[in-house]
Amino acid sequence: MRILLVQETDWINKGPFQQNHLMERLAKKHHQIRVIDHEILWHKQKRREVFSKRQVFNHVSRIYQDAEVTVIRPGIIKIPTLDYVSLLFSRRREIGRQINEFRPDVILGFHILSAYLGMQVAKKNNIPFIYYWVDVYHTQLSFKLYQWIGRRIEKKTLQNADKVLVINEKLKDYVIKMGSKPTKTCVVRGSVDLDRFNPSIDVTEVKKRYQIKDSDIVLCFVGMFHKDLGLKEAIVELSRAKNPNLKLLLVGGGDQSAPEENEELQNLAEELGISGQVILTGRRPYQEIPALINVANICLLPAKYTEMMQDIVPIKMYEYMAMKKPVISTKLPGVMKEFGEDNGVIYVDKPEDVVAKAIELVQNNSVEILGSKARSFVEKYSWDSITDEFEKILEEAVESSKLKRSTF
Repeated sequence: MRILLVQETDWINKGPFQQNHLMERLAKKHHQIRVIDHEILWHKQKRREVFSKRQVFNHVSRIYQDAEVTVIRPGIIKIPTLDYVSLLFSRRREIGRQINEFRPDVILGFHILSAYLGMQVAKKNNIPFIYYWVDVYHTQLSFKLYQWIGRRIEKKTLQNADKVLVINEKLKDYVIKMGSKPTKTCVVRGSVDLDRFNPSIDVTEVKKRYQIKDSDIVLCFVGMFHKDLGLKEAIVELSRAKNPNLKLLLVGGGDQSAPEENEELQNLAEELGISGQVILTGRRPYQEIPALINVANICLLPAKYTEMMQDIVPIKMYEYMAMKKPVISTKLPGVMKEFGEDNGVIYVDKPEDVVAKAIELVQNNSVEILGSKARSFVEKYSWDSITDEFEKILEEAVESSKLKRSTF
């Protein structure tokens, strides 16, 4: 198959996300993949031009060296707000260009504008369009007005998609309420590379680099930092625990809506006198993530209950659990529905509770038992089986489209 994926985030420097894993694995199976992405991190460049030119990146592989994806990045105006206005025009033009040059069998859409434009062009050219949800996209927009507009666009795209895929059951309920047809909506769960995320990975170098002692109890969070994640609350509670051997390992950095979050977290730790207990690694290459998780005793998802967080299941949950780490999460409906009880995930009411719960698990000697349960649960969700399922859905959509065209 020739698969065209359109999205509004950076394919090369963000993630890897669900779509990176799936596309690279499909590339390994000899499908042709082209991605139209967006240089969402342009504002972090110290020196930049006002107008960026179209770029093509050939042979891109983020995760698997023998998996190659072609990434096309339309030009934009690098001025806030105008970047998205210009994206609207350059993206529509690029999708049309790919229809003529690449002749995709199927178009796969993520996010808001990209998905809507992809749907429109797909309908016009009798190409099946699949809308994939891994987040409640409009809630990530900065302003209420933008969120309202984004939600309206999402509804239109959901109603006209040939197939809607979601990453968990709560998101399925959500998109159906938004207008997705139940018969066209299905769950393709998150997964994990069980060979890469192997609990036997050596952590000697990680401990040396970040000055972690064998006697330390390490709590770990991996991902993008933003105000809804409860990381500040966790740092405050860490200071109240009065235990110098309790460390908080934060791997990642602020997203585009909160680029200063790293500095704020570091400043908070210094103000509370626990800067030596809060380890901020910054963004690290994906290849380093398994060892960084493995150095931890317990992993955290201390997110606040917000519209953005309540229905999602971050892929990092599967990666934590594959490393035999128990996870302490706030009671997010999506996470609770996905992992249930007694599968290595422990739930607390609010972000402030995660540190006390972690201390309780250590004192009860239940960390190892919970970690084993976590690994057992995610072993059912290997990338091999998820990719096969995803591939079948795409093939069925393509065949169904061909059948419809043959009847006219």
